[in-house]
Amino acid sequence: MNLQQLEYIVAVDKHRHFLRAANECCVTQATLSMMIKKLEEELEIIIFDRSKQPVVPTETGKGIIIQAKVILKETSYLKQLAHDTKLEVKGQIRIGIIPTLAPYLLPLFLYSLLKNNPQLKVKISELNTNQITEQLEKDLLDVGILATPINVEGIKEYPLFYEKLVVFVSDKETTLRKKFILPEEIDVNRLWLLEEGHCLRSQMINLCELRKKNTDFSNLEYEAGSIESLLKIVEMNNGITVVPELAVINFNEKQKSQLREFKAPVPVREISLVTYRHFVKTKLLEVLAQEIKTGVEAFIPQHSGKQFVVEI
Repeated sequence: MNLQQLEYIVAVDKHRHFLRAANECCVTQATLSMMIKKLEEELEIIIFDRSKQPVVPTETGKGIIIQAKVILKETSYLKQLAHDTKLEVKGQIRIGIIPTLAPYLLPLFLYSLLKNNPQLKVKISELNTNQITEQLEKDLLDVGILATPINVEGIKEYPLFYEKLVVFVSDKETTLRKKFILPEEIDVNRLWLLEEGHCLRSQMINLCELRKKNTDFSNLEYEAGSIESLLKIVEMNNGITVVPELAVINFNEKQKSQLREFKAPVPVREISLVTYRHFVKTKLLEVLAQEIKTGVEAFIPQHSGKQFVVEI
């Protein structure tokens, strides 16, 4: 029995197809099939029912595959410990990041991360919060960057920074002329939201206590898929929206004049790295966290005064 055989059976379980599993493992189908057959003979069990398409594990095989994943994970941990002791940053890190953060945060740290760590391969996917947590659990991602707290079992959260929420109003808006406002001063009938699935939408709803108000949201028939769309909708159709601080750092002077800030306590969203409980690439996590913090510190200083985190 060897680790290669365990990798093969995990790959077949993932793809439920011998040829696709062989392609992932960079071997021929014949080699993969032969090695799995040898493992079955050694253990004196059948791991896969080959009579079915797609291929499925037998009841006994399911337990073997689960244990194989544990062994491979622990082996990966040993390798990572060795890398960490050498202070090397190399290998691959798979990152999931929410869409309301990706276009604003990535430019602030990604170039520096790659330049300072030339042996590091970074794979980034834009996903919503639920997709990130699901893929972390399935070991399809290493780390997520999103708004917390999410309070998902098995997910560890590492706060990075706190991002203020600000109000953006149409230049034709006759209300909210003052610089600082309270959440209850926002007219929910004039408020534009992101579509379902965005955690920022949930934060906006909680902030403005929309769930507590029995209001006819006639202006919410169109729900934006991105912050950029949201801003354009406000410009074209009048109204109000709430956006995070990083989304406005490149605003021109006219756009800046359309921003309103909240009175203290200032609402913020907590941005964190999140990993699944079995995550072993601790050195990469430390490097990623430091690069992000360095990238945002010029744009998001430590906010003074009172503030509160908007729960998702």
